[in-house]
Amino acid sequence: MNNCLIDDTDLQILLALQEDGRMANKEIAARVELAPSATSERLKKLKERGVIQKIEARLNGAALDYGLVAFIHVRTDELPGVGDAGADLASIPEAQEVFNVAGEDCYLVKVRTRDTESLSVVLRDKIGAIESVTSTRTTIVMQSFKETCAIPLTDCKTKASRANRRQVPTGDSHD
Repeated sequence: MNNCLIDDTDLQILLALQEDGRMANKEIAARVELAPSATSERLKKLKERGVIQKIEARLNGAALDYGLVAFIHVRTDELPGVGDAGADLASIPEAQEVFNVAGEDCYLVKVRTRDTESLSVVLRDKIGAIESVTSTRTTIVMQSFKETCAIPLTDCKTKASRANRRQVPTGDSHD
């Protein structure tokens, strides 16, 4: 899906799903003014193309006593592109996101735990147990102002609208 190559209808479907991943196919179809069967087919194709990877519930960590969020900068002695540290970090249950990054560190890991004691266990017994890890730096989140998985599709909307206008025949024989 390079350069947002989706049409307005697919874009509206994606916006609806980002708003509510449990939205019924019938409701999405009504929003985009398509038959439910056509909407279902579009959803299937968006999944096949990898545009929609997964639909999952977003839980409130604080309500479940997992209120501590930390970002851990991890350095390893692995050569770039070689080694298992990324997969090892991703296998840690408390790790919500794992990124291979450029700069002084090799990985940036977002973890969610119950408290600082639980965080200490993650750092010492889980991340520290990865053989190639040479150091970590941890930043604890004091307050969260925004957490989302939503992608800002406004640029795609503009491109999709322009592309659709180019495809619609106007009946004019001159420009």
